[in-house]
Amino acid sequence: MAQDNDMMQKWMAHFQRDKQQKLQNFREMNQYALKGQILFTGSSLMEQFPIVEYCMNAGITPVYNRGIGGYTTDEFLEGIHEMLLDLEPRKVFINIGTNDIRNREDGEDWLTHLIRNYRSILTALKTQLPQTQCYLMAYYPVNPDTPQGRENQALIVRTNANVDKANQAVRQLAEEMGYTYIDCNDGLKDVQGRLKAAYAKDGMHIFAQGYATVFDRLRPYL
Repeated sequence: MAQDNDMMQKWMAHFQRDKQQKLQNFREMNQYALKGQILFTGSSLMEQFPIVEYCMNAGITPVYNRGIGGYTTDEFLEGIHEMLLDLEPRKVFINIGTNDIRNREDGEDWLTHLIRNYRSILTALKTQLPQTQCYLMAYYPVNPDTPQGRENQALIVRTNANVDKANQAVRQLAEEMGYTYIDCNDGLKDVQGRLKAAYAKDGMHIFAQGYATVFDRLRPYL
């Protein structure tokens, strides 16, 4: 047991360093990026979205992706300049908050925490970049019934019921802030409303063919 705990602590330390390095890399990359372009930003579900490739194939350039796997809304707020503000995008598509769908050690309700932080993110955007068009993307469905999904501890709390609850709150937040909420999930779902098994890497992350269905539904907004 002690050995398992030690390995977990080492893995978490490595994971945190990796996230810090990615943020530092974005800080440097942003010095060379063009202002006023299209930005996609968020956590791993955005980082793994091959949106730049899809857009290039469609003749839509330049497009930037500033997703970092494992990011919570707390971390996004801390890195909001590197993740969003420094690029001064004319359009931004945000998918952040799925990593907040978990039992919190401080006992706070996860949805309350998520929406409070999300509102702070959007308030900073509206204050500092009032001309930016902002699109809040619906969180994607999950599938706990694939072999990998059954082993994914995150899906104990990140259920489709909780994802739906979060999406409803994000939709309301978009209306409150005067931004646009986009739900591109219909092509991802099986008949039971789960993420299609063929698209699911680990029950919650998505293969490129699944993202292709998301891109098809995003194109009118690009």
